[in-house]
Amino acid sequence: MLKLEPRPQLSRFWSYGSPILALAVTVLIGVLLFMALGKDPVKGLLVFFWEPIKSGYAIGELMVKATPLLIIALGLAVCFRSNVWNIGAEGQFVFGAITAGSVALLADKSTGGWIIAAILLAGIAGGMVWAGIVAWLRDRFNASEILVSLMLVYVATLLLGYMVYGPLKDPAGYNFPQTKTFEAVTQIPRLMKGSRVSIGLILALIGAGALWVFLFRTRAGFAQQVGGLAPAAARYAGFSARRAIWIALLTSGGAAGLAGALEVAGPIGQLNPYVPAGYGFAAIIVAFVGRLHPVGMVFSAILMSMFYIGGELAQSRLGLPKSLTGVFQGLLLFTLLACDTLIAYRIKRKAARKPVSGAMSTSSLQASTPITAPQPASATEGAV
Repeated sequence: MLKLEPRPQLSRFWSYGSPILALAVTVLIGVLLFMALGKDPVKGLLVFFWEPIKSGYAIGELMVKATPLLIIALGLAVCFRSNVWNIGAEGQFVFGAITAGSVALLADKSTGGWIIAAILLAGIAGGMVWAGIVAWLRDRFNASEILVSLMLVYVATLLLGYMVYGPLKDPAGYNFPQTKTFEAVTQIPRLMKGSRVSIGLILALIGAGALWVFLFRTRAGFAQQVGGLAPAAARYAGFSARRAIWIALLTSGGAAGLAGALEVAGPIGQLNPYVPAGYGFAAIIVAFVGRLHPVGMVFSAILMSMFYIGGELAQSRLGLPKSLTGVFQGLLLFTLLACDTLIAYRIKRKAARKPVSGAMSTSSLQASTPITAPQPASATEGAV
């Protein structure tokens, strides 16, 4: 019989090398998957890992996908390091997109460039409000933030459907469930001509630097992590565990809402039912593959965006289903969990219990043990 035994000391090398090993195992399983589907595995790997970086335009599209993933993952890292399990970043992303899109629809030909700041702030506020519901229920009623945040994803998606089918529907849109295309003045500024990369990439990199400073160079960041991991110790040290919950969820929600605003006022340019792209769920994988460290999450966001683009190319060029993107994302997550388990534990064979030799039977035990009936205490005391 096999059992997992905790290792006396964790390997520092494998703590950082585990994501690389997980990626290698994912690629190996991907090769077997392509072969099982009757496709050339070399072409399949090229579609996922070479096509997204083979030209300047391709790299630009890679950055477009990586930007929302990185922004959301940075907010989730604050939550997870605080032991707050926000699984509903997708809902905060969607609600931030709704509030940002509602502001963008207010613009007209005479609106100035200030509307871009208003759109981004509206997205941040929307994400914070949606995450604030989770924080309030956790703080006031001790409700599970996992269940609440996850259920609110579906509420936000249904609310988006109601808005694009109802109040915000374009009257001149031939009855399609979408808003009118936003005015050009609301378009998020792009970094270079001929590319869709916007200033959102700069904001994401600035956010990564700010998160590093906050977590590892400030007392507030230390208090945030202690407040979530050890509430009793935090109270003893004068830190507030309740404050840690609110800060973590509001930060995560604001980051997801910002990503939603950048998406609808950038590549999409309108609100429609296809705004939910799964970025909120994929960002969870980005955060853990990046070891909840800002630098690691930059690289894991690029890797995850490769899976998105590779899945789209595999559909058009190899005739494979687009759901292959989710397959690779899931493989990466599960192989990472397996590698992390083997880092913390080692597999050891558990010896089977052997029957005790020479054990006496019940009958022999009774025969060898004389049984005498106890005498009443009164009889003993009265004997002369």
